[in-house]
Amino acid sequence: MKPVVKVIVAEPSLIIRKGLLSVLKKLTTINIETTEVADVQQLTASLAWRKPDVLIVNPGLAGVVSVAQIKKGADGPAPKCIALQNSLVDASVLKLYDEVISIYDTAEQIREKFDRLVHAAPEETVRQEPLTEREKEIIIGVVKGMTNKQIAEQLCLSAHTVITHRRNIAGKLQIHSPAGLTIYAIVNKFVDINDIKDSIYNREE
Repeated sequence: MKPVVKVIVAEPSLIIRKGLLSVLKKLTTINIETTEVADVQQLTASLAWRKPDVLIVNPGLAGVVSVAQIKKGADGPAPKCIALQNSLVDASVLKLYDEVISIYDTAEQIREKFDRLVHAAPEETVRQEPLTEREKEIIIGVVKGMTNKQIAEQLCLSAHTVITHRRNIAGKLQIHSPAGLTIYAIVNKFVDINDIKDSIYNREE
């Protein structure tokens, strides 16, 4: 018996929404139960009521922090989140999603991405050790694009101590890149995205 996957498609455009649903319904390996929403109010209500396995959403509806809040606030397993990209979107926003589908993807590409995401092995749950205040300060420094030496000078530490802290942070969070730490810091409100936009863009260049 084919597994049932509950999917919410959140997209203001009726044409795009219906087109995507038409592609998904042709998947042969799973049985999809879909819910369509066109605005933020409907999305909020549907998330609470449907408890989806997969959320396909226009990033303009979700925003930067909301995707993380959806995952953290889920009553049960967090849904897989797919960005439905139909316009230019900041790369730092797309990194919050588990997958990205473009309106320019072929039907086969969409089916492959969706199928791969749904059948991915569930991530192992890890009890996260809390960060110390010093580790939070170091994360903020990394997010702002500071070097280990600059962080050490600002916090009156040695560069070796900063490196040790960063190793501990990576072990606790399982995040090993500045980009990943940036997303973590934004989601957990260590920094405001408007304060670090220049740093993000410079890093991508």
